[in-house]
Amino acid sequence: MCRAVALGGHDHFNVLFIGAGNIMFGSPEGPWNHSFRLEHKLGPRLKVVALIDPNTERAASVLEKKCASFVVSAYQNTRIFKTLEDFVKNMSPRDRPKAVIVGSPPMFRGTTKPGRDIELQILKAFPGVALFIEKPVATGPKEEISEGFELAKRISDSGTLCSVGYMLRYLRAVQTMKRIIVENQLTVMATVARYACAYEAIAKPDWWDKSKSAGPVIEQGTHFCDLSRYFGGDVDISTVVAHSLEWNEPPGKLSKMQIDESQIPEENRIPRVTSATWKYENGAIGSFTHAVALQGHNYSCELEVFADGYSLKLVNPYVQPVLYIRKPGDDDETVQRFSDDDPFFSEISHFIDVIEDIEEEPEASQILSSYEDAVKSYELTWAIREASEKSKKSAA
Repeated sequence: MCRAVALGGHDHFNVLFIGAGNIMFGSPEGPWNHSFRLEHKLGPRLKVVALIDPNTERAASVLEKKCASFVVSAYQNTRIFKTLEDFVKNMSPRDRPKAVIVGSPPMFRGTTKPGRDIELQILKAFPGVALFIEKPVATGPKEEISEGFELAKRISDSGTLCSVGYMLRYLRAVQTMKRIIVENQLTVMATVARYACAYEAIAKPDWWDKSKSAGPVIEQGTHFCDLSRYFGGDVDISTVVAHSLEWNEPPGKLSKMQIDESQIPEENRIPRVTSATWKYENGAIGSFTHAVALQGHNYSCELEVFADGYSLKLVNPYVQPVLYIRKPGDDDETVQRFSDDDPFFSEISHFIDVIEDIEEEPEASQILSSYEDAVKSYELTWAIREASEKSKKSAA
C-alpha cells in the first residue's frame, strides 16, 4: 500500500457504508479497516454519503473521529441512518453511491429472509451498483446455505459487480504460488492448512458463543478453508470428516481467557481444536486444523500445497508472508519473503479498479472471490463444524 498512488481525477466517488463496526473502522484486535484502505485508494475523491447502522451512537462516534482527522472531506457530509430503507427514502440523486461496502455482522445478512437480506435490498434500491461484502457471507443455520446460493444467482443474473472479502487470495505470495502451478502445468495433489489463533486477545463474548458467531471455523478459519479451495478447487462436501477438542475435555482448558465463559451456555461454548479432512472433486485431498491455543497477539498460520515434485508452503500470511518452495531436482527449499504487502488494500484496490476501468481495461484487475465462490467456502466450513459435532456425539 505504501507504494500505491491514489487514483487521480476530480469527480467524487460516492460510497455507502453499511456497518459501523470494527471491520469498517478498525480495532486493536487486527489490521482490518476498510475505511482506511478506501481513503488511501481514492484520496480526496472519496465521499461517504451515508453510514447505516442500528447503533447510531457508535456510528456518530466513529464519524466524529474521522471528521477530526485529515480525511474530514470524505465524511463531513456523511449522514447516519438506522436502515437502508431510511437512507433510500431521504437520499437525493447526488447521493447515489457508486459502491456499497457491507460490513455488518454476518448473522444479519446472507439470506433471503426479511431483515437479513441486505444484499437483496441493495440490488432493488441500487441496481447495477457495485458490492463489496465482508466474509463470511453469513453465520446462520446450516439450512440457510441454499439461500446463499440463491443470492449468488440473483447477484450474477443482475450483472452486479460483487467482491467478497477473502483478502488472502490477493497476497503476492499466494499469486506467486498460483503462477508456479500454472506455469509448470501442475495439478494440486493435496492442501494442508493450519490456523492457530491468539485467543488471549479475543475479548468479544460473542466470538466464544457459537450460537452467535457460528464457531471459530466458520467465523475465523473460513479464510484458510477458502484459500485451500482456491488451490484445490471445489470440495466433495459428502467426504468431509472432522473431530474436535471440546472446552470440557482436559486438554481444552485455557488459562488466559479474557471473557467469563460461565456466562455462555455449555452447549454453545466453542471447541478448542477442530481438525478436518476432505476430498476435492478431482480426487485431491484437503485438510485443515484450527486451534484456539496461543496467547499474546500473533497468530500462527500456514498453508502447504503439494503437487508432483513441488511443495509450496505459505507461512505467516497475516503479518509478514514467507513462501518456502521445493522444486524437482533440489531437496533444499528456496525462501521468498514478501514485505509491505497489504491484502486488505489489494482487495479494495482491485475492486475500485474494476469499477473505474471495467469497460476500458477489463483485464487490468480481477475480482478473485465472487459471491458464489464465497458461499462454497461457507458451505465447507459448515460441513466441518457439522462433521465435528457428529463425531463428538458418536464418541459420547
